[in-house]
Order: sequence, then structure tokens, then C-alpha cells
Amino acid sequence: MFLAISAGVSYAQKYAYVDTQYILDNIPSYKSAQDQLDKFSQQYQKELETIHAELDKMYKDFQSEVVLLSDDMKRKREDIIITKEKEYKKLQRQYFGAEGDLFQKRQGLIKPIQDDVFKAIQELSEQGGYSIVFDKAGSLSMIYTNSKYDLSDQILQKLGYKN
Repeated sequence: MFLAISAGVSYAQKYAYVDTQYILDNIPSYKSAQDQLDKFSQQYQKELETIHAELDKMYKDFQSEVVLLSDDMKRKREDIIITKEKEYKKLQRQYFGAEGDLFQKRQGLIKPIQDDVFKAIQELSEQGGYSIVFDKAGSLSMIYTNSKYDLSDQILQKLGYKN
């Protein structure tokens, strides 16, 4: 009896999948936000490369002049280089760190769009009575998918985008 009930319950579950990357790629505001993030990233990277080049030059100059410098001058130059390296690393963390500027900008630009997509997936799943919705774009391996269970286009329509 238990096996018959559990078999019936498992047949009652509905499964579907979405491709969030496909959905996001078809939302113009997501592309625009991603372009903005890329520009910020390139700008930050360029600034860091300039500072790194300065550091490299300072270090090479120091290496070539080290034999001519007094101990006091060596320490001062080393301190200047170390201070510059610390500033470089601090700026690197500020821009690209876990809670850095790029992360904050990403949270402001991309996260609201992702939240809208998740909400639409949740609403459509509840309306359609789906027990589980997989994300084809994620790390989950889907060896075979039947397109009739793909909700991606319906999600885009729910968000007001035509594909």
C-alpha cells in the first residue's frame, strides 16, 4: 500500500527547467548593466596597472642604485616602495574585493534584474504546479532535456520581453 501511494505521489510531481543565462541574455537592461560593469572593471584594472608600473619602476630604480645609497637612504626608499605596495593592494581590495566597489555596483545593477527573474520563475512555478524547477545554466548537468518542459520563454514573457 505504501509503495502504491509513494509511486502515485512521485507521478504527481511536475518538473521543469529554465535557462537563466538565456533569459538574462534576452533582457536588454541586463546587457546594459553588464556593459557598465565591464567598463568599471576595465577602468579599475587600468588604474591598477598604472600604479603597478610605477611600483615596478621604483623597484628597478632602487635595485640599480642600491650600491650607491647609504643605509639610511636604502631604508627610506624601501619604506616608500613598501608603502606604495600597501596602497596598491588596498586599492585592489577596494575595487575587486569581496565587498569592493565592483561587487557593490554589481549588486546595484544586476541583482534587481536577477531578483525579478527569480520572482517570475517562482510565480510561474506556483501557477503551473511545478514541484522542482532546474536551472540549465547552472552547474547542474542535464544530459537530456525535452523542450516542452522549458519555461525560459514563458519567464521572458512574464517579465514583458518577447523573444
